[in-house]
Amino acid sequence: MSRRVVISVVVANVVVIAVAGWLWLRRDDPRPAAFHGESTSAFYSTIDTRQNDAAPLTLREVFTPATQTLGTMRLDGTREFTDCDEVLWGASATGCTQALQATYRGDTMAGQFVIFNLSDGRAADALVAALGKDGFIRQGIMFDAAGSRAQARAMGHYVTVSWAGGSAPAQQLVAALVALDGLGRVVQGRIVAAT
Repeated sequence: MSRRVVISVVVANVVVIAVAGWLWLRRDDPRPAAFHGESTSAFYSTIDTRQNDAAPLTLREVFTPATQTLGTMRLDGTREFTDCDEVLWGASATGCTQALQATYRGDTMAGQFVIFNLSDGRAADALVAALGKDGFIRQGIMFDAAGSRAQARAMGHYVTVSWAGGSAPAQQLVAALVALDGLGRVVQGRIVAAT
């Protein structure tokens, strides 16, 4: 057997082993065990399109000093994305110009909140529907998704997603989810400003 053939066989074996290892070790993108999605409503009609609410969200506006602690969780970090699809897997946020993300960590649980700035209420409703069946948001902080709970709300041209999981009892996870969902109150300020 020539040296060239031996090298080719070795390289081919290394490639096969590397691909098999990657497939074996790769985690599937996790989904929450329980999910609830809500479409937008007439309450948010003032900000149904971005034309009526053109100023982009800021991290300081959404994640205020009062939100450094939510229940037993503390703010772990915040990020802003201009490519909203970076935050998603299996779904696309058509017409989205920004996504703001915060992650929280506690002793027995963790969670995250993401708000998407979409073009209008139809795009927001489409994203919520996609999160319920096609894909979900990527985990910004690691926790066991097996018993996790999540909620997505379309509010005018915004979508908020709250997701909590970990080894905490179900009641504590629900409380964490409610606290994370409360970060969406920023949208009410946008309604007032647009009126």
